[in-house]
Amino acid sequence: MSRVWILHAAVLGLVLLILAPFLWLLQMSLKTQPDIFAFPPKLMFVPTFEHYRSIWDTGFRRSFANSSIVAVLSTVLAMLAGVPGAYALSRARWRAAGPLGLWILVSRMAPPIAFTIPYFLAYRHLGLLDTRTGLIVVYLTFNLSLVVWLMRSFFDATPRSLEEAAWIDGAGLGQTFVRIVLPLSAPGLAATAILCFLYAWNDFFFALILTRTEAMTAPVAVVNFMNYEGWEWGKIAAGGTMIMLPVLAFSFLVRKFLVRGLTAGALRG
Repeated sequence: MSRVWILHAAVLGLVLLILAPFLWLLQMSLKTQPDIFAFPPKLMFVPTFEHYRSIWDTGFRRSFANSSIVAVLSTVLAMLAGVPGAYALSRARWRAAGPLGLWILVSRMAPPIAFTIPYFLAYRHLGLLDTRTGLIVVYLTFNLSLVVWLMRSFFDATPRSLEEAAWIDGAGLGQTFVRIVLPLSAPGLAATAILCFLYAWNDFFFALILTRTEAMTAPVAVVNFMNYEGWEWGKIAAGGTMIMLPVLAFSFLVRKFLVRGLTAGALRG
C-alpha cells in the first residue's frame, strides 16, 4: 500500500512540476504591476483582470482573430487534402508508394528558415505579404506532409477485410472510406488535427517574417509588449495565457481520441 502512495505522490509531483510554468504565467496575468515585482513573490493576492482588458482593447484582439482563422482553416484544408492522400498511399500496390511517402515526410523535416527567402520573394510578387491567405498557404504546405505521414500509419492498421466486406455488400470506394475507414481512424484524425492546429497556432517565425500589421498573429503581437520603455510583464502574461486557452480547450474536448491516437500501435509487436 505504501508503494501505491509513493507512486501517486511521485506522479502528482511530476504533474505539478510540468504545470508550474503555466500556473506561474496565469497568476502573473492576474496580478497588478507592483505585485508582479514584489519580493518575495506574493502567493496570496487580490486577482485583477486589468491586463486582459487592456490588451483586448488594443490590436491584440485582431491578432487573436487572425490566429484563430489561420489555424482553423489551415488545419481543415490539410486534413481534407491529406487524409484521402494518405489513404491512397496506404492502399497503393505499386512499388514507388513507400519512397513517395518518405519524400513527403522529408519536406517536413527541412528547417523553416530554408523556405523563408523563397516564400518572401514569391509573396512580394503575388501580393500575399501580410495576408491571412499567405499564412494559410505556408501552414498548409508544412501540415500536409504531416497529415499524410501520420494518417497513412493509421490506415495501414485498419483491417482491409472490413473494406472488402463493404464492397461485397455493394458499397463504393467513397462510401467505404467515409463510413468504414474514417470512423475506425477517429483517434488518428483527432491526434493529427491537434498537431496541425498546434503548429499553425504557435508559429512565430513565418508570422513574424511574412506579416506586418493586418495579418499579425497572436504570438507576434505579444512581442509588441516588449519595447524600449520596458517589458509589460502583466500584458505579456495575459497574452500568453490567452494563447494557451484555445489549445487547452481543443485538447480537452478530444482528449479521449488524442490519447488513443498517440498510443495507437504501442502494443503491436
